[in-house]
Amino acid sequence: MLTVIRGAGDIATGIALRLWRSGVQVVMTDLSNPTAIRRTVCFSQAIVLGRATVEDVTAVRAETAVKALALLKEGVIPVLPDAEGKCIPQLRPDAVVDAILAKKNLGTTITDAPVVVAVGPGFTAGVDCHAVVETMRGHTLGRTYYTGSALPNTGIPGLIGGFSGERVLRAPADGVFHQRLDIGAMVTEGDVAGEVEGLPMHCTLTGVLRGILADGTPVFKGMKAGDVDPRGQEANCFTASDKALAVGGGVLEAVFHLTRQ
Repeated sequence: MLTVIRGAGDIATGIALRLWRSGVQVVMTDLSNPTAIRRTVCFSQAIVLGRATVEDVTAVRAETAVKALALLKEGVIPVLPDAEGKCIPQLRPDAVVDAILAKKNLGTTITDAPVVVAVGPGFTAGVDCHAVVETMRGHTLGRTYYTGSALPNTGIPGLIGGFSGERVLRAPADGVFHQRLDIGAMVTEGDVAGEVEGLPMHCTLTGVLRGILADGTPVFKGMKAGDVDPRGQEANCFTASDKALAVGGGVLEAVFHLTRQ
């Protein structure tokens, strides 16, 4: 079984891990210049670095659909710089998963593959996909809907360690982001994690820097540029999150359930 996952950020990577470990062949696509925050757990880094390993699975950049199929035979996940998903008609996958997390549909249709699964709000099962998986933290996280839609986006990050929006670090100005701390660094409230046009981006919590934009990334004022985990466990920065794996479980259910039907 071959599945194409649109998106290769941290949630998409959790989905890929669940599918790959269950024997599903996976090809991923993302932007040519990914803007992932949790870069240490994102297969999108294969586009930037050529190769990326998350936990025990390795992804490798592929330029074409033909190369992607060749890489699958080598036991790695191919990642294509193909934000529009142009490779999908060439690959003719058994399933397509939209894990872009744009909060709206950027072009996925229910006819893209025999099974089409969408992640998060912006999709309706039975209309533009066959199933939708919930991404909102809480009782329904990871639940699969075969009719209807996921909960609407609130714009408020989910609670981790008792904190919500305070966890997110945002660019202080328009310009080019300059990274000052590495992922995994222990920080205290007020520390400078990065800067834009000479303006500092201060940490708003004490904890561990779980994610930060790469140095040189173009940003706009208020753009998400970092993430502090108040639980302060450095090891969590280098493994897929509970949310990513929960969503991945929902996608795994959908793919196998719908394939059997």
